Amino acid sequence: MPIIKYPRATEPLWHEWDRKAQKYGLRHTVYAVNGDQYTGEWLDNLKHGKGTQLWKHTRAIYSGDWKFGKRDGYGSYSIPDPVTKEYKKVYAGWWKNDKKCGYGTMFYPGGERYEGEWSGGLRSGWGRVYYRDGSIYEGQWLEDQPDGQGMLRLPNENRYEGGWKDGKKHGPGKFFYLDKGQFFEGIWAADIPKCGILIDFGRDEAPAPTQYPIPKIELADPDGVLAEAWAMFDDSQN
Repeated sequence: MPIIKYPRATEPLWHEWDRKAQKYGLRHTVYAVNGDQYTGEWLDNLKHGKGTQLWKHTRAIYSGDWKFGKRDGYGSYSIPDPVTKEYKKVYAGWWKNDKKCGYGTMFYPGGERYEGEWSGGLRSGWGRVYYRDGSIYEGQWLEDQPDGQGMLRLPNENRYEGGWKDGKKHGPGKFFYLDKGQFFEGIWAADIPKCGILIDFGRDEAPAPTQYPIPKIELADPDGVLAEAWAMFDDSQN
């Protein structure tokens, strides 16, 4: 009796190749066409979970959380020093949708450092920055600039406490001139004091006091004059 053999159904090779090409779970280093490298977890062909990315062109490295192909969660970003080639951390903190978002620390050239909140890749919310000259600003930020209420302490310990707008002193504020032993309270507009009261404050203990104390005001109605000027320049309630 003749035996009939039917050809075995075989799956096209491209099916197997496509299966192997699908990236899911933890994988060894994957090289992109442009030379970038990624080592870590995947989901449906997208970086997802924990992983480390190395960009070929800049040699920058990101190590941390990913979500559907974008930096999302906690992670650090580092770049090589142009001279020593050693890696320096630029940012460590939270990310969302591939941008800095949430609390994080940014390290700037020259030793400056920002610690605080971010939104959409910009400093926004509460934060503290240590400037290169030794000054420290602590307070509110909006779109990468001091904006709202904040305090600036200078290297000589003089300090300003009050309103800010677009990175400049703006609105009601107080300035403590501890080196001279004076205190000013008034209204600022675009970094310029427009009106207010200047009095002696700790003048006897000041390291560099003025030669003479501030004279007594001789105006008939100093409070009324000040109130009128204050109302003219104070736009903090608008």
